[in-house]
Amino acid sequence: MKYDLIRRNEFERVAMPHTESLLRAALRIARDRAAAEDMVQETLLRAWRAFDQFESGTNCKAWLFRIMLNVSNKNHRTAQTRPVLVPLNGHETPRVIPMHAKPLQLTAVEVLSALGALSTEHRLVLTLAVVEGFTCKEIAGICSLPIGTVMSRLSRGRAELRKIFVYSQCAEQSTASVS
Repeated sequence: MKYDLIRRNEFERVAMPHTESLLRAALRIARDRAAAEDMVQETLLRAWRAFDQFESGTNCKAWLFRIMLNVSNKNHRTAQTRPVLVPLNGHETPRVIPMHAKPLQLTAVEVLSALGALSTEHRLVLTLAVVEGFTCKEIAGICSLPIGTVMSRLSRGRAELRKIFVYSQCAEQSTASVS
């Protein structure tokens, strides 16, 4: 009984502070709040069940992210086996495009939209590096990738973001000059 209390307190002290970081990353991966919350809940449940395997003093955040990526991969494989649902009306929901953007300043909507345009691999590595603050070595461990692949995806993801932002600025300036 006392062991369970110690284990619970240790889990709450070590793992639970990373819940917000997990949710932020899950939102980038799943692109749906409900799915992201489910992914975080499943991650924490698996972490709790396997907490005896966690080595005290190591990077708990990286361990949790590895679990979350395993959950994400499992969900992705499961989704691939399901049939694709197509709406009967044939209409897609339009994307929201900001009408008033300030030059050389990006709004959160623009950044999130640009991140959403990236491939899953580039978006994941960028999110882990820039938003969550992991090093390339830690990302390599979390994603089970060679460090060179992580650095390449990070570089290419940043280059693609720059290209998206330059294109959006050029489009904005051309519509402003036509008006």
